[in-house]
Amino acid sequence: MSSYDPQPEHKFTFGLWTVGNIGRDPFGEPTRAPLSPVQILHLLAEVGAYGVNFHDNDLVPIDATPAERDRIVKEFRQALDDTGIVVPMATTNLFTDPAFKDGAFTSNDSHVRAYALQKTMHSLDLGAELGAQVYVFWGGREGTETDASKDPLAAMQRFRDAINFLCEYSIDQGYDYRFALEPKPNEPRSDIYLPTVGSMLGFIATLDHPDMVGLNPEVAHEHMGGLNFMHAIAQAWDAGKLFHIDLNDQKFGRYDQDFRFGAEMIKQAFFVVKFLEDVGYTGSRHFDAHAYRSANVEDVKAFARGCMRTYLILKEKARRFNQDPEIQSLLANINADDGAFDFLSSGYSRANADRLAATTFERPALGQRDLPYEQLDQLTVELLLGVH
Repeated sequence: MSSYDPQPEHKFTFGLWTVGNIGRDPFGEPTRAPLSPVQILHLLAEVGAYGVNFHDNDLVPIDATPAERDRIVKEFRQALDDTGIVVPMATTNLFTDPAFKDGAFTSNDSHVRAYALQKTMHSLDLGAELGAQVYVFWGGREGTETDASKDPLAAMQRFRDAINFLCEYSIDQGYDYRFALEPKPNEPRSDIYLPTVGSMLGFIATLDHPDMVGLNPEVAHEHMGGLNFMHAIAQAWDAGKLFHIDLNDQKFGRYDQDFRFGAEMIKQAFFVVKFLEDVGYTGSRHFDAHAYRSANVEDVKAFARGCMRTYLILKEKARRFNQDPEIQSLLANINADDGAFDFLSSGYSRANADRLAATTFERPALGQRDLPYEQLDQLTVELLLGVH
């Protein structure tokens, strides 16, 4: 067995919509036959995945009868038992149906907003029935094409009211969910509300139950805005809000590409893996990505294996980075501290302020300190390329 073979403790998960993607895009019809949820479970078991996540309608069609719903769920549960795959996360599709063409929780139509709440309640029930503990909210239609159409303050209040309502519903049902909000700057709307990790953190602080609401950042969504994903998840972690994560790859400033993890920006992917491993993140490593439109089913399996294998390779590279004598020597010199200002670690006091105010700094010397970041970055690149 290779050290890069996935194991259950790695907690690698995929959505039904990821490996089940049929290759359709805005300019072309499907290139792959659809797989049933049960077939997808067996595919994931074959490639060594730990878990599967789903939108409600990935599993149960939106127009299914109660009897059909029960049959589908029974068959899916049996397949979970047969394969050993688990369900760590669930979510609701509030973006595909035309009813949500102007949003779900932020729609101007109160009937649509009420339907979105009802649909999410049913989806929360379904997720809990299958063992999900994290519930993700991606507001793909919560936004505008023209700002003449919506009052942003009213939209934020509607969004807030919806999350507050659903928090109370989860508590009342005894589900013990952790809600994870997923930011994205645009697509499918021209502008999506709460587009970044930072804006979501500000929004969470206004909720009735901020303790049970966190974030589900996605690589592609931050890269679409030209942002640094590792910095975004560090901010979420620092706030205690990194409840879930979506891993894929994405060129800066493009449409939502959802490439295989590490397929494009390998150094950025390395620092993401290194951060997650260094801080001891224990949640799922969820791959919200799609195989190329050119892929057949066997290539979809290669795509899924590739996501997991790349993560494990980069995890090993992170271990080597942390143990490399030359790299660590550079870091030790860069971070060398003579302890002269340890007193500031206790925070503000009048004595500390007076002591700091009386200090004389050698300003020219501060600007002359050696910072060998070129050497450090080159060693990082050589480590990733396998020559260091």
